[in-house]
Amino acid sequence: MKACLDEYRRKRDFSRTPEPAEARRQPGPEPIYVIQKHAASTLHYDFRLEVDGVLKSWAVPKGPSLNPREKRLAVPTEDHPLDYADFEGVIPEGEYGGGIVMIWDIGTYRNLSDKDGQAIPMSRALEEGRAKFWLEGKRLRGGFSLIRTGRGPKANWLLIKMADEMADASRDPATEEARSAVTGRTMEEIAAQGANAGG
Repeated sequence: MKACLDEYRRKRDFSRTPEPAEARRQPGPEPIYVIQKHAASTLHYDFRLEVDGVLKSWAVPKGPSLNPREKRLAVPTEDHPLDYADFEGVIPEGEYGGGIVMIWDIGTYRNLSDKDGQAIPMSRALEEGRAKFWLEGKRLRGGFSLIRTGRGPKANWLLIKMADEMADASRDPATEEARSAVTGRTMEEIAAQGANAGG
């Protein structure tokens, strides 16, 4: 699962879209993750993990669940630059992914992935199709796993909450949290106001 931004750049006309064209943000002491609520042709949540200097990305149609019994479909998409973690705004109609983008959750994560009891890098865990991590975000906390359901780069994945103290089958954060974790704006306010100051 080699990191590469060629596909990201190929799909976008940066003279039209306010999405970040360059990768300027440098990795920090802890890897980041971001979940962006994205009202494109269909509403979904883009789940992104910092791995090897880029944001590995999956589209999660129903958003994350806190119920360990719920397996949420996660469709892999192209790598995004780290700068995309700060993007909140409107991708113009007619452009790839056209629609409203909200930073729904953001934070850092700890890699919990292992093989035969030995810790392995996140990049290797993703290559092998089974990654575990602990999220420390504004909205989500606790252990989650990403499990690939088939073979090949386009195989789907499942995003699953681990059965830990942060699990809560009675809550659905995707429907309960309607405002940006960074700016406090609704999707409608983002549509009216455009990109945030950090976008």
